[in-house]
Amino acid sequence: MREHGGNLDLAQQRFGGRAEAWIDLSTGINRVPYPVGEVSARAWTALPSRAEIEALNQAARHAYRTSAPLVAIGGAQAAIQLLPQLASPGRARILAPTYNEYAGVLSAAGWDVQEVSELGALVSADLAIVVNPNNPDGRNYAARDLLALLPRVGRLVIDESFADAVPQVSLASDADRPGLLILRSFGKFYGLAGLRLGFAIGNAADVARLAAASGPWPVSGAAIEIGCRALRDDPWAETTSARLVRDSIRLDAMVQSQGWALIGGTPLSRLYETSDALAAQDKLARAYIWSRVFAQKPTWLRLGLAGSESEWTRLGEVLAR
Repeated sequence: MREHGGNLDLAQQRFGGRAEAWIDLSTGINRVPYPVGEVSARAWTALPSRAEIEALNQAARHAYRTSAPLVAIGGAQAAIQLLPQLASPGRARILAPTYNEYAGVLSAAGWDVQEVSELGALVSADLAIVVNPNNPDGRNYAARDLLALLPRVGRLVIDESFADAVPQVSLASDADRPGLLILRSFGKFYGLAGLRLGFAIGNAADVARLAAASGPWPVSGAAIEIGCRALRDDPWAETTSARLVRDSIRLDAMVQSQGWALIGGTPLSRLYETSDALAAQDKLARAYIWSRVFAQKPTWLRLGLAGSESEWTRLGEVLAR
């Protein structure tokens, strides 16, 4: 498996402790999750119907403010795995540094993959990948600049896994344009990553190919029922977005005592420049708080946002030592 956050088993091997004892801040997953509530027996016992899947699709169109075709799949990662099936291998350009699965999946499928650092360097690619807001540094790009790429690349994939809290950056409303494909993650913002739910939004032809590749029942009955409920809960989304802004500011203030410099971050995590990220990770881990380090960037440390007040208190106490 490639390097990712969420590798709590590694933390336990090195530092001990039951999983329940840890505060896992190594991912960009909301630690104040959507309240699932009751799930019907049918969701667990019956195959999802076409009507139920379409209800989920309509809820997603509502949440993402689009009328474009879309398909529900088992998380944004599932869509990444299917990308090579949209076209024959060619030149793929990825705006980097970013989520590392794109390069790995495309390379394994025979694509000529190049990571570039400037938006303009994507021009002439058969497949161009932009994560917006970017993971892990939170860079984001104006809609006009992204749309300007469309006639200059074969296909533009924009991963909006961290856009729920900043809907103004989303291009979901333009996703039916030829050559544009938007990926959305449900689990991060709603804090239900274990549900494995995401969406691909695009023109009818691309969505049809992805739907065919993902099979007749791409998501579970529980994911459909909970997803329909959450994606239409506008008050919860608005309240959560506002809290994430406050909590990002709170975390930035909390780490000042460490002398870390803020590089940036998504609405669900912060990326800091440290003198030694492994040493910082070790300090936090001894209090059973797990963070994310990057093998290629030994001074980078990513922290998700704590959830409950007890988590914030524990994090603050460790940082104050």
